[in-house]
Amino acid sequence: MSFLRWMPPLVALPLLAIGATGCPGNPSSNEPKPAPSPEVSVSLPGVDTSSLTPRERREWGAQVSELLSPCPDTPVSIAQCVKEQRPCKACLPAAQLLLDLVKDGRAKKEREDAFHMRFDANKVKTLATDGSPEMGPPDAPITIVEWADFECPFCRLMSPLLEELVKRFDGQVRLVFKFYPLSAHVHGEPAARAATAALNQGKFWEMHHLLFENQDKLEQADLERYAQRLKLDMVKFRADLVSTDTKARIDKDKLQADGVGLEGTPLIFINGREVNLQLLTNPGEDLEAWIKLDLELLGKTPRPAPPKPGDASPSGSAIPAASAIPAASATPAASATPAAGTSAPAGGAARPATSAAPVQPAQPAKPRTP
Repeated sequence: MSFLRWMPPLVALPLLAIGATGCPGNPSSNEPKPAPSPEVSVSLPGVDTSSLTPRERREWGAQVSELLSPCPDTPVSIAQCVKEQRPCKACLPAAQLLLDLVKDGRAKKEREDAFHMRFDANKVKTLATDGSPEMGPPDAPITIVEWADFECPFCRLMSPLLEELVKRFDGQVRLVFKFYPLSAHVHGEPAARAATAALNQGKFWEMHHLLFENQDKLEQADLERYAQRLKLDMVKFRADLVSTDTKARIDKDKLQADGVGLEGTPLIFINGREVNLQLLTNPGEDLEAWIKLDLELLGKTPRPAPPKPGDASPSGSAIPAASAIPAASATPAASATPAAGTSAPAGGAARPATSAAPVQPAQPAKPRTP
């Protein structure tokens, strides 16, 4: 199921324009149809293609034969890498990713983009995380960095999913939060200031949760009420709301985001790789699988998933499907000049991070045809 299918019915509006003219048909039904392209016969150990249609098998076989191995020191195709059992451990997962995307009806360009997003070594960026609020151990092998706006509805829906990943992979995942209030959201910056003021008193994540839970109530009086609920020093809180240091902290995060090409919120990186949410099929399952694979490629054993409610088996996924999460991200205001660039237990005080660590809508999946 495509990530875009969780969007509200507003996406149906452009269909009216399409329906006004209809899709053009063939000029003449008498014209000879082109012969189907010959099937690329590819069979890889560890990849089950039995559920593919002949068309899908051709598309998948051609793509794994064209794309090079994810490892720079293995300059052969993905197919050859898997067949010959080359030492590049990412080849088999890459072949499986492409197969899943073919079955999901993704276009060739989308599949290629998803492959590079996930495996291309040139896509990894170094992100400064020092001083940002974080959740999870600072030495965790996996670091998720998120830029978010407290008034962005997509950020509100993504937030619990990211926190659940920290819990799911206890001790193996760190979540770092960065501010990017959008100018289109008039309460975005005041909310970011309130969260920063709470951070100064060790209550960032508590304020973070209150702001997202009460996204439609972010006036000044609301922010002060949340601070009082958290038993913050109100004199210091009000001073920090308007301080130049608070503005400088937020501006620093925005500047770093502009430098890495932020186009909207939420913007998410996992171990330096940007996650294009439009290229995910199911964010809960896909992000969990992403982290599990990263841990395995790092030589780590992923924490086993706890059993689902009513299921004694430990194999069930602990991450919710997040079927309500929309795909689109909010559009930022005119960005600042690009330049250089947090975690306690959920509900606990945030500590400064210490280490360095979307977007055109995707088309709905097409029906599978032979």
